[in-house]
Amino acid sequence: MTTNASNIEDQLVALAKVVEGISQHMLQQDNVIAKLLAKLDKPKPTSHNAPEAQDEAEASTDQRHGKEKMVGPMPFQTSSDSFIHLSQLDEYIKGALKREFEGSSKPKNIYAKPYTSRIDTLKMPLGYQPPKFQQFDGKGKPKQHVAHFMETCNNGGTYGDLLVNQFVRSLKGNGFDWYIKLEVGSIDSWEQLEYEFLNRFYSTKRTVSMTELTNTRQWKDEPTIDYINRWRSLSLNCKNRLSEASGIEMCVQGMQWGLKCILQGIRTRTFEELATRANDLELSIASSGMYGPPVQESSKAKRYERYDAAKKGNNAPIKSFGKEALAIKANDQSTSEDPK
Repeated sequence: MTTNASNIEDQLVALAKVVEGISQHMLQQDNVIAKLLAKLDKPKPTSHNAPEAQDEAEASTDQRHGKEKMVGPMPFQTSSDSFIHLSQLDEYIKGALKREFEGSSKPKNIYAKPYTSRIDTLKMPLGYQPPKFQQFDGKGKPKQHVAHFMETCNNGGTYGDLLVNQFVRSLKGNGFDWYIKLEVGSIDSWEQLEYEFLNRFYSTKRTVSMTELTNTRQWKDEPTIDYINRWRSLSLNCKNRLSEASGIEMCVQGMQWGLKCILQGIRTRTFEELATRANDLELSIASSGMYGPPVQESSKAKRYERYDAAKKGNNAPIKSFGKEALAIKANDQSTSEDPK
């Protein structure tokens, strides 16, 4: 749409030039005809009317200079009454338009700027020095690149449409290939270029759901610091915003059993504090010879252990009052009452 409007404007400008040239030529012809008619009404020039001859010579000179100033050649052949034929005028207009468009058109293999002449003629501030931009190669986060580019330009004193002809300095690889393939003269504002860029390149960052964040667990043999950093990175990409206190609580829930039991009883305010305490606890467990989190012993295993001890004649106290303990006690009584 922008290109079609630009072509129409160029055609109107060229046609205006042609009409202006024709008008100048017709005006000059009228002046010449008027002087010739005035000359016929007067007697032949003598020595005392030399100024009139000089005026006629100046008129002829002006006519020649006027033809040189007009756009293109004027191969008009006037009739005996000094009128120009319409066919000649039509051919002249067509030829002028053809020369105008042939001169402005360029081969496809020659690079042409994708922005309009208005953008190209904008002047940079006095003493402006191009800053060093971060390069975008088609990967990464395009919105972050645009934000960084705009801030860099603003700090250098350039704003608005002045950013258009600087944007190419921040592109490389696939980003630069996209830029040079833009249609010639299709960009007329920074907002338009920004829209085209963000429409072509989009972020591939994955959004993390609350369910995934809640089900994240510490891997086997994964250091606690690495787990906290991994969980924290996932939480930053979560579509739901969490307070730091809620995030710490969810992160502790995903830790290994031993650390989780200890850290749940400690009030932690920041992730930095959580990482410090978790690391200290992990080092303490490793130094004590426990290479894994403590495992809670089942009550059933404890009862069988006490049963075996009592059967061997061990006098260890039996704290369990289950069926196994009652059976052991009954056997002990019957043995003591049996006569030998």
